[in-house]
Amino acid sequence: MIVRASIAGTVLAAMAIMPAAAQSNYPSRPIQLVVPYGAGGVADVGMRLMAEKLSIRLKQNVVVENRPGAGGIVAAKSVATSAPDGYNVLMTGNNNAIAVALFKSLPYDILKDFKSTSTVSFFDLLIIAKEGSPIKSINDIVKAAKDRPGKLNIGTINPGSTQNLAAELFKSVTDINVQIVPFRTSADMATALLRGDIDVMFEFFTAAHGLLADKKVVALASTGPKHSAYLPEVPTVRESGLKDFEVLSWNGISVPAGTPQNVVDTLVKGINDVLPDPSIQEKSQALGMDMHGGTPAEMDKRMKDDIVKWSSVIEKAGIPKRD
Repeated sequence: MIVRASIAGTVLAAMAIMPAAAQSNYPSRPIQLVVPYGAGGVADVGMRLMAEKLSIRLKQNVVVENRPGAGGIVAAKSVATSAPDGYNVLMTGNNNAIAVALFKSLPYDILKDFKSTSTVSFFDLLIIAKEGSPIKSINDIVKAAKDRPGKLNIGTINPGSTQNLAAELFKSVTDINVQIVPFRTSADMATALLRGDIDVMFEFFTAAHGLLADKKVVALASTGPKHSAYLPEVPTVRESGLKDFEVLSWNGISVPAGTPQNVVDTLVKGINDVLPDPSIQEKSQALGMDMHGGTPAEMDKRMKDDIVKWSSVIEKAGIPKRD
């Protein structure tokens, strides 16, 4: 009986050690990176740039799977309910923070059901006017709005998008009475700007770079904390006098809660090692991205701060919650 007990104890001990041993070899098979958008968008491209180099760094393929739908909920739910072993990871970001306030309920808790690893990419917005417009600066927007309350039109895409919420925040910070006009697509919004139906628009560089290159529009300011590498001559909104205004869209990598710490550490180190690669930096900057990593704590704080920020903006703007 004593021998049997010893054997049983040895087997149980071995079973307990096996997962730890497997985790120490992480990754031992391909990693699936779930992106909650369709292929070809700037966020998707950024993830693919990172995944290509990370595959080499980790000596296992990091395979991007596009799983769009329901504002990112489909993708997030699929990873939240997957095994917490580091082989199913999720692109998260400010869209998840917005979703907390925008939806009545979510089938996951972005703060409790996931662990952060590292940020990957950042995108500021541009505030853009038509070439030849009398509006040539942020101060001109504010002055025009105050001279003609309710008459100035600011274009964005769909309500609840980063562009739309940035415009709502701008309206709130400047205390101006303007019409925020949402469009279904970026192309529709650009057409309206060129036609004179709207006075300015809030848009990402990738959607506007053709118009900027053709000198049909002009960027009045960028919304991030510093000058953009792709348009270094354009001032920030803060430099234009609005100290309380900053909007920075961002993406990072999250894993299911319960993922072992050594797996998280491997991903954090790998991501931070590959992002400075010159080819990543060159390609990403041409697309209006600033790609750099960080710590899990920094990413956690960014997510929490964005939840508070965008919840306040959505509530103040009276944007109805979605089912």
